[in-house]
Amino acid sequence: MKRILVWLIGTATGLVLLFGYRTSLSGPMTTQTQPLAETGGVGTVTGPAVDTRWGPVQVEVTLDGGKITAVTVPRYPDGNRKDEQINARALPILVRETLDAQSADIDTVSGATVTSEGYLESLQAALDKAGR
Repeated sequence: MKRILVWLIGTATGLVLLFGYRTSLSGPMTTQTQPLAETGGVGTVTGPAVDTRWGPVQVEVTLDGGKITAVTVPRYPDGNRKDEQINARALPILVRETLDAQSADIDTVSGATVTSEGYLESLQAALDKAGR
């Protein structure tokens, strides 16, 4: 008798939860915007923070009319003096090459392979987000 009672209460609870679940009838809460490259607009797009062995790397790209006009790196490995030395040399090279190439199709910097790979991944994601 106890088993039947527990089964009935469990079934009733499951049905209440199932039929009490309210879904959104208005559709997804996203806005449709054209990518910066298509609108010719000016804007900054931030790539994801890419975790590397030495720490996260994140890239922000500023576009004007589909052209890359500025690149900043707000997050990069800087946990020790060697990281600071490597990235003080590598990041300006990566930024300059990005501005020259106008894409993520650039080489890694020798001696800063880990940072370069994180930079390229974040940069490409930012450019994808911008529609480039």
